[in-house]
Amino acid sequence: MAILLALLLTWHVIMGKHGLSFWQQKRVEDRSLQNDIRNLQQENQALHSRIEQLKSDPEAIEQEARKRFHYARSGEVIYTLPAEPAQPGK
Repeated sequence: MAILLALLLTWHVIMGKHGLSFWQQKRVEDRSLQNDIRNLQQENQALHSRIEQLKSDPEAIEQEARKRFHYARSGEVIYTLPAEPAQPGK
């Protein structure tokens, strides 16, 4: 009877609702989430740097206005080419 109880307890520890397999799965999930957090923090820092650059650098502001809003200086002409059609299989 004691052996059966020990086997049942061992099975419960390994395969139970909160056993080792569940714990291992959660460790993998935690690593993935920590990696996501790290990537988002890096992206956030890059965006903050870009914001500061746009607040203080007139050349960056001009470049962004030209790219996003197709602004031009007087006497300049902007040509907009049509987008390339999507290639099937690529």
